[in-house]
Amino acid sequence: MRYGYIGLGNLGGALAMSLLRDGFAVTVHDLDKGLAERHLAMGARWAESPAALAAEVDHVFTCLPSPAVSESVLRQMLPVLKPGATWIESSTLGRDDILRLGALATEHGVRLMEAPVTGGVHLAAKGKITVLVGGDRDLYDRHLPALESIGDKIFHMGPLGSAAVIKVITNMLAFVHLVADGEALMLAKRGGLDLKTAWQAIAASSGSSFVHETEGQLILNGSYDIAFSMDLALKDLGFAMEFGREFGVPLDLVALTEETFLKGREAYGGQAQSTQIVKLLEDALQTDLRAEGFPARLT
Repeated sequence: MRYGYIGLGNLGGALAMSLLRDGFAVTVHDLDKGLAERHLAMGARWAESPAALAAEVDHVFTCLPSPAVSESVLRQMLPVLKPGATWIESSTLGRDDILRLGALATEHGVRLMEAPVTGGVHLAAKGKITVLVGGDRDLYDRHLPALESIGDKIFHMGPLGSAAVIKVITNMLAFVHLVADGEALMLAKRGGLDLKTAWQAIAASSGSSFVHETEGQLILNGSYDIAFSMDLALKDLGFAMEFGREFGVPLDLVALTEETFLKGREAYGGQAQSTQIVKLLEDALQTDLRAEGFPARLT
């Protein structure tokens, strides 16, 4: 099978590289051809458009920034995708978007399997990210070798739309933890503790989290370089709030976190790193959270 991969940003570019490293035949496309240089060096083929890519592959992965972009790319591909092709969507979309676009694909003889990922770009680069799959079981089984190339923990969550729900939940928790971690580190700093030792103690305690152990290091370094923007964080928090209303679940902490991220976007811009949400507190208190020995990027 030849796979196509559309969307070679921080995350999609790493996922496509995993497929190439494991010997899959891959054709790639992105609005910025420069992002494909490393893929072409690994043997990928280049397509000038989503339609050109769709015409020469069996199945297509996408990793794109918004539901609107995903729909635009899908509509370009549908007239030329082979009947029976699978569209494997790794973007973070709302459940309604997934179901609507899945129905649109079905009208053209194309089947959708959602496969958003979670864990961060550093794990994607190693092929060790977590993959959350929604869709028919036979599609999961058919594409499992490719999914196992991309990640080391693969979960089939259920029918189409299931992965959209769990992905939003995982991101929702990450953003809540991020705001909380900033407050915890500031308490440590204002309490006179050595921040490196405080970070280590929290990491070894019941109060630790994946966010503390990863993004917390980038905050203490001062780079904040997690390769995930304020705009993307607010998109995912918006999805979470929609689910809360739909399912009748009050999301008080999420609402406060969303409000904080809105302030962060206003202060630093939508393309600022999501970890810079902690900078709101640093700037308000004129106190930097810095410690020696932490990396600028996660590896």
